[in-house]
Amino acid sequence: MPQQILVVDTEPAIQELIALNLSRAGHAVACTDDAESALLRIDDRPPDLLLLEWTLPGQSGISLVRRLRAQAATRALPIMMVSSRSGEADKILALDSGADDYMTKPFSPREMIARVHALLRRRAGTTAVADAPSGLHLDPRTQRVTAGSRELAMGRVEFKLLNFLMAHPDRVHSRAQLLDQVWGNAVFIDERTVDAHVGRLRSALQPSGLQEHIETVRGSGYRFVASHASNAAHAVQVQAAQAPL
Repeated sequence: MPQQILVVDTEPAIQELIALNLSRAGHAVACTDDAESALLRIDDRPPDLLLLEWTLPGQSGISLVRRLRAQAATRALPIMMVSSRSGEADKILALDSGADDYMTKPFSPREMIARVHALLRRRAGTTAVADAPSGLHLDPRTQRVTAGSRELAMGRVEFKLLNFLMAHPDRVHSRAQLLDQVWGNAVFIDERTVDAHVGRLRSALQPSGLQEHIETVRGSGYRFVASHASNAAHAVQVQAAQAPL
C-alpha cells in the first residue's frame, strides 16, 4: 500500500515538483497551501509523513510543528521542513521545535526522495534494549519516558537521542554519528549541538538518578551504559514496535 505524504507549500510549482517525484517513487501525495487546511487533512487522515514549508499564510510552519508535537495523535508524525532559510540558527530552531529533518530551497528531487525514504525507514524501525536500569520505560508512540511511577519531562530531541543510545547499549558513538542518526546526515549543524542535548538529556534523567548511564568517552563521544554498577541486575522495558526514533 502506498505511503501517504502530505505536502504543505504556498508555491504551486514546488507542490507539483514534489508531488510528481514522490508519485513516481510510489507514494500517494496530497497537497495544500496553509496550516489550517493541513490540520483538517491530518485530523481526517494522518499521513505517513509531512513535508512542510516554513513561511505559510496565517500560522507559520514552525507553529504548526509545535502544535502537532503537542498532540498525542501526531507526536510521532515524521516531519520534514522545507524552506529557503539556510542559516544554522534557522535549522536549529526548526529541529528543536520538533522537525525531523530540514531541507533548503532550491533542492534536488533525488535528495528530497532520499531524505523522505530515510525518515520513513526510521518510522518503521524498532528497538530492543536489555540489561539497562530498572524501571526506565520508553514509549515512542506517545514520546513518554517513565522511571518507575515518575514521568520524566524530556524534549523531543532528547527522547530521540536516548532512544538511539539505548538501542545500542555500551557502544560508543561519535558526535558525527549521533548527528547522522538522530538529526539526519543532511542536516548541517555544529557538533557542539550534540553536547548541549546530551547535557539536557542528563538533566532530564537526573530526577530518577539514572543520568550516570549516559557516559562521556573522552576523545570519542558518548554511550549508554546498560549495566551500571548500581543496577547491574535490572532491565529496561521499551515499547517501540512500529515507532520512529
